[in-house]
Amino acid sequence: MNRKLLIIAVCSIALLAFAAKAKLDIAKNFKVIESHLRNSTSSLTDTLRFPRTTAPDGKLKTVASNDWTSAFYAGNLWYMYDLTKDKKWEQEARRWTNGLEKEKYNTRTHDLGFMLYCSFGNGFRLTNDPAYKEILIQGAKSLSTRFNKKAGVIRSWNHGKWKFPVIIDNMMNLEFLFWATKVTGDSSFYKIAVTHANTTMKNHFRADNSSYHVVDYDTTTGKVIEKVTAQGYADESAWARGQAWGLYGYTVMYRETKDKRYLDQAVKIAEFFWNHPNLPKDKVPYWDFNAPNIPNEERDASAAAIAASGLLELSGYVKNGSKYVKAAEEMLTSLSSPAYLAEVGSNNNFILKHSVGHKPAKSEIDVPIIYADYYYIEALLRYDRMKKKK
Repeated sequence: MNRKLLIIAVCSIALLAFAAKAKLDIAKNFKVIESHLRNSTSSLTDTLRFPRTTAPDGKLKTVASNDWTSAFYAGNLWYMYDLTKDKKWEQEARRWTNGLEKEKYNTRTHDLGFMLYCSFGNGFRLTNDPAYKEILIQGAKSLSTRFNKKAGVIRSWNHGKWKFPVIIDNMMNLEFLFWATKVTGDSSFYKIAVTHANTTMKNHFRADNSSYHVVDYDTTTGKVIEKVTAQGYADESAWARGQAWGLYGYTVMYRETKDKRYLDQAVKIAEFFWNHPNLPKDKVPYWDFNAPNIPNEERDASAAAIAASGLLELSGYVKNGSKYVKAAEEMLTSLSSPAYLAEVGSNNNFILKHSVGHKPAKSEIDVPIIYADYYYIEALLRYDRMKKKK
């Protein structure tokens, strides 16, 4: 075993040991999160450069508003305001949301659900600010321009070798379109969301209910050209974050339509994820379920956080929902242990450690990433509120 694999193996044992001892203390976790956010808002000065991750040199990496991760930081601040009702967090959230407004006209990306709905969407939900509503409506219109009727899907990327690529991540933008129909009465947004979800359900999933990452379409015939991966280990492997996006996305589809086909799809994905033989004991997946060097592969805390949040919502729609609550609880317990939850004052003020962005491109491997924090906070809020209702 070479030195790198030995280090990963030792770290994996340590992660399991830490997670095994951890207890899910929601109040304590929220205090840690608030401290991280307080430190970050104090240290960050340019509200047009948004924190994304830690660079290879250990320094904070920030991005412009047109990066797909740009709005998660504002989303974190909105969630903190949601939790505390403290006006200082509303002020910070507004400050970091304002710089994203120009993306409402961005027709070059499918990620407007992340970029606008996680920021302005949460802001509108919590403040009912009419200016936010108009920004969101324009953003939904921009997103809709990427829909192709012949293929029946919203285009994901403008780059790459593909003709009309659609990634499983795109399921996360559909909630934004449902919102737009509700507030405008324009059913075109709803129809696009449903058509995209149906086409994705038909073409993205394998017999074992795992998902391909990228499906490329011929817009002349509407037929599938190829099914491949970009960020996963191999074309036929199950990239962990992609499975989490699908689980979360189809759960939202059921919420918004009450079409049982979507609920069934979400359950199938959840069962694949949770029962996979390569899911570690601490329930934080390796970056790809089929990565070749398991157990000496990096974990992806972001995939666990997304899945935990999705499982908590899914639990409310099925008869045996308690098992999904338990599953999410186990994931959150691990993420809340010292193995993954960063000490205050460390980790460039990101909340979680050990995520993987794009390993095939040797990018963002075993680092904090902002969207892991966002879905971790969201999952904790959901869990906390579920427990308080009982």
